[in-house]
Amino acid sequence: MTRMIPPSMDTHNLLLRTPRMEDAGPIFERYAQDPEVSRYLIWRPHENLETTKQFLTRCLDVWQTGSAFPWVLVEKKSNILIGMIEACIHDCRLELGYVLARPYWNQGYATEAVRAVHDWAIAQPTIYRVWAVCDFENLASARVLEKVGMQKEGLLRRWMVHPNISNEPRDCWCYSKTK
Repeated sequence: MTRMIPPSMDTHNLLLRTPRMEDAGPIFERYAQDPEVSRYLIWRPHENLETTKQFLTRCLDVWQTGSAFPWVLVEKKSNILIGMIEACIHDCRLELGYVLARPYWNQGYATEAVRAVHDWAIAQPTIYRVWAVCDFENLASARVLEKVGMQKEGLLRRWMVHPNISNEPRDCWCYSKTK
């Protein structure tokens, strides 16, 4: 399964590529320490660069084991790292998650990145479902998923802890596209 995962993808405005340890500084500076960026995510803002380095070690490890496939998002025109997207494949399903630095919100970058991974996944003969969840209050993320043609399947009650909002599991919308 891991051999079919592309280490990079090109879109009109973005390069999606495997992360490198030298990405730690830009990730930390641009979004990992920003509490507004991590508000609806499952991790707390990084307190220091070492936390970001530990995260990147995990990213490299999961690529090696084939348990997940994170890509950094690089804006082509500036060559600036602006976020990440990750895919986890379980049997015939691919789950997506993504994060974007705040200065790049509302410019179509998240939609473009999600569309790239989504379209690649749906084109694979062994993947029949692409799905993602987002906090029920995260309207921007829900809109990204809708823009790529994913359909809202329903509300998952007390599905996931978003520690920047609550220590208890929160309701999440589930979106998917199947073939």
